[in-house]
Amino acid sequence: MPGHTPRVAALRPLPVPSTSDRSRRVALLLPGQGSQYRRMAAGLYDSEPVFTAAMDEVFTALGKAGRELRADWLDVRPHRSLDDAVRSQPLLFAVDHALGRLVLDQGVEPAALLGHSVGEMAAAALAGVFSAGDAAGLVLDRVRRLASAPAGGMLAVAASAAQVEPFLGAGVVVGAVNAPRHTVLAGPRPALDAVAGRLTAAGFASRPVASDTAFHSPVLAPWLAGAPAQVASVARTPPSRTIYSGRTAAPLSADQAVDPGFWAAHPVTPVLFWPALDALLSTGDYLLVETGPGRTLTGIARRHPTVRRGASAVLPLLSGGPVAEEADRASWHAAVAELRASGVCPVGPAAARAGSS
Repeated sequence: MPGHTPRVAALRPLPVPSTSDRSRRVALLLPGQGSQYRRMAAGLYDSEPVFTAAMDEVFTALGKAGRELRADWLDVRPHRSLDDAVRSQPLLFAVDHALGRLVLDQGVEPAALLGHSVGEMAAAALAGVFSAGDAAGLVLDRVRRLASAPAGGMLAVAASAAQVEPFLGAGVVVGAVNAPRHTVLAGPRPALDAVAGRLTAAGFASRPVASDTAFHSPVLAPWLAGAPAQVASVARTPPSRTIYSGRTAAPLSADQAVDPGFWAAHPVTPVLFWPALDALLSTGDYLLVETGPGRTLTGIARRHPTVRRGASAVLPLLSGGPVAEEADRASWHAAVAELRASGVCPVGPAAARAGSS
């Protein structure tokens, strides 16, 4: 209910590397639509200077919209629904990017970045493809364009893409392949609701994704006609860090990184998160750090065979939902301790500053 005191979520320990295992590299997993929740990561604002500065960089770049976004994010009674993409998408980008900056400040140098949906824009900013301000502006531009699109949504189904194929049509398509039996459908609201009913009748479990927009569906294409020119108007450079793209399930090439059409098409093409994760983990053993709100990608990554057998491990930075501010800070400090125990950031810049004070 509005105004209630946030609960403190129980934090379940997750497997991390032992102090004797130094073979794992770090990959950052940056979540997207559906991972948002009220006041996500707000407990780190004003308590972690690097996080605060990175969030303020985005809010400042967005001008009046940024000031409104900041106020709504910190409000215990937000004025806009979390399912409203004009609110959730820029905030998800900002939190993903700010947490990424916080991890880098600990002295961690990730071998790869893998973003889900808008999380790929955060990965691009962390890899220097765009400045944080330009990337945030592009995210806001795209959701403003889509605000006039017909009502739509997304539906997570406990089935493979092949299993849901007979139920598709009337604008409903596969919007994301998250795992072998975790497929997200996207499409216009009435048609999506009808598909949900048929799936239930056929024995498939499903649940709505928190979104009022049919992201990763071609039905949105007419409302994004001017997006390539908008992307072309900002500076773009090849990535300084390896990005595994959820659009191609492969490392992002220099040509793709600077191609306006590549980024403009993101909202209308499916997210191939599981194939991208599989491609990443085929290159070695990793500590997969979920660098964003919640534990959505943590839950998905734990299903991967290399994680299940202990070759790779998963570490979320935050809890799985709305918590008291001190719980955000406790989660972050616990994650840092585990990163240090794993040997990936024995003494980062933040630790060095603290030791000299």
